[in-house]
Amino acid sequence: MLYIVGLGLGDERDITVRGLDAVRRCAKVYMEAYTSLLSLGLDPSALSNLTRTAPSEITVADREMVEERADQMLREAADADVAFLVVGDPFGATTHTDLVVRAKNMGVEVKVIHNASVMNAVGVCGLQLYRYGETISIPFFTETWRPDSFYEKIQNNRRLGLHTLCLLDIRVKEPTLESLCRGKKVYEPPRFMNVNTAISQLLEVEELREGSAYGADSLCIGVARLGSDDQKIVAGPMKKLLDVDFGLPLHCLIIVGETHPVEEEMIEFYMIKS
Repeated sequence: MLYIVGLGLGDERDITVRGLDAVRRCAKVYMEAYTSLLSLGLDPSALSNLTRTAPSEITVADREMVEERADQMLREAADADVAFLVVGDPFGATTHTDLVVRAKNMGVEVKVIHNASVMNAVGVCGLQLYRYGETISIPFFTETWRPDSFYEKIQNNRRLGLHTLCLLDIRVKEPTLESLCRGKKVYEPPRFMNVNTAISQLLEVEELREGSAYGADSLCIGVARLGSDDQKIVAGPMKKLLDVDFGLPLHCLIIVGETHPVEEEMIEFYMIKS
């Protein structure tokens, strides 16, 4: 049996009772480490609290392992109970859907144990969840790669008066371009996009596109460490959020659409002070 267990958003204490029961009965436990991160991080000492919940050592699974060598984990799950721990909810990333498909094609039984994710916890900022449009991802720009396919999605959401949740890039154990060319992988240091970088890139795209999807005065909400004890939420125009220190990752950004009076009352609690 393969158990895919959501861990929630904060730390190891956010795992559900049902999820904890599943982990304790598993012979092997993996933890994904590329679609998101718990506030406890990935170093061995920080993982120690989570390890206490498992009967065996937790193997940190990077993108390469899950997307290219998942069959090994699935073969193990064919003969014994194996847990795959996912930050947030198991279906918050398409990779995990692919994992379920591969498991079922191999005849491996799968049980999913859900938890909170950014997709619902973001409601804490006061915007009603059913008033969101399509969620977008914003990748880090490079000198030669500055993708802006998200622009039309924001534009469509704004036309409909809907809010846009922007998920910001996470780069963990990503090989450098030079090392790929040489055939021997060397990995970049981990990078986590902050709200400030996301806004800078968004404004750059708007300046090039000139489609009036948003602008420096557009109301946004920056969120950091959602679900943690020290989460930070600040609302204000893009140009003012550029100067806010949101602190440690992970961050996300919401571009606010048309608002209901109740939403406006809630946003006011988080509004940046002039």
